[in-house]
Amino acid sequence: MKQKAYAKAGVDIDLGNRVKSNLPRMLAATHRPEVMGKVGGFGGLFALNTRRYRQPVLVSSVDGVGTKLKLAFALDQHDTVGQDLVNHCVNDIAVLGSEPLFFLDYIGTSKLEPRVFEQLIRGFARACAENGCALIGGETAQMPGFYQAGEYDVSGTIVGVVEKSGMIDGRHVRAGDAVIGLASSGLHTNGYSLARRIFFDQCRWKPTRRVPELANTIGAELLKVHVSYGRLIQALIGRFNRGPGGKLLSKPGLRGLAHITGGGFVDNIPRVLPAKCDVQVLRGSWEVPPIFRLIQELGRVPDSEMYQVFNMGVGMVLLVAEEQADAMVRFLKSRRQPAWIVGEIVKGTGRALMV
Repeated sequence: MKQKAYAKAGVDIDLGNRVKSNLPRMLAATHRPEVMGKVGGFGGLFALNTRRYRQPVLVSSVDGVGTKLKLAFALDQHDTVGQDLVNHCVNDIAVLGSEPLFFLDYIGTSKLEPRVFEQLIRGFARACAENGCALIGGETAQMPGFYQAGEYDVSGTIVGVVEKSGMIDGRHVRAGDAVIGLASSGLHTNGYSLARRIFFDQCRWKPTRRVPELANTIGAELLKVHVSYGRLIQALIGRFNRGPGGKLLSKPGLRGLAHITGGGFVDNIPRVLPAKCDVQVLRGSWEVPPIFRLIQELGRVPDSEMYQVFNMGVGMVLLVAEEQADAMVRFLKSRRQPAWIVGEIVKGTGRALMV
């Protein structure tokens, strides 16, 4: 069959259609009853069940995976970065107490590779299913000459909902409250430009190099999937912010949440602090994973920068009523989530202090 002119120019519409024909089967596990229409429409349809809420507030976020994608290219493993993207977005809206409703993805590449596309979609679908979030649409753009051969970029948009009166926005945070840290799986999706420079440019390691301190290859360690805390946060809200019959408590136990992403502790926790409070994070109150110690030692990165670039083993921070902190840690550990009391809220001017 004669190749079409557009395909000769690098955009194969027929190939795209063949690849996308598998989407309904791949996305079936992410279905929610509110989803309307079929996969492949001009817009995704979602009928919000407003009867569940008195004052529903929609919460949205958009993000990418960053240069962690370079590891996916090097190791030819693409499903995990799909999971990373969804989980990162879920965490960004979970800090407000929001339940994720639906997710949309964007994939841009110079040439559509069916195997890579399917791995990415499987990653999106797996994470959406795990988070109870519908994958209702997306865009795949073939742009020859725009990306380097074998590379692509991904981004995602998520929409969730929260009851207005139950929003976790830091308004209940007080001096004396405790700070709980939830363990991360590693770098999650931040700090990869620095980590890559240290390991692959400065030390000239290969992604397949086995590192005794990690009991893993450096590539596999850096590709560990970003943890989603979404369902766990919903469970915490149900246990510590609601009373009998699901009624919201006037003095909630869980008062603030910060997703430790780009900006680390220093820039992220102040986003949820009242103007007259500081947070004191106690270094040494949790075990920093070996990957971060390795980055610091090999790159000679000062402490102050490490805690502003990386999560240092704490992917989410909870600001909680002091009298409920121990019970909350026990609850988290019963859900197999490693957690520690890592600091406290003190009077101040809205800063994060590493002490």
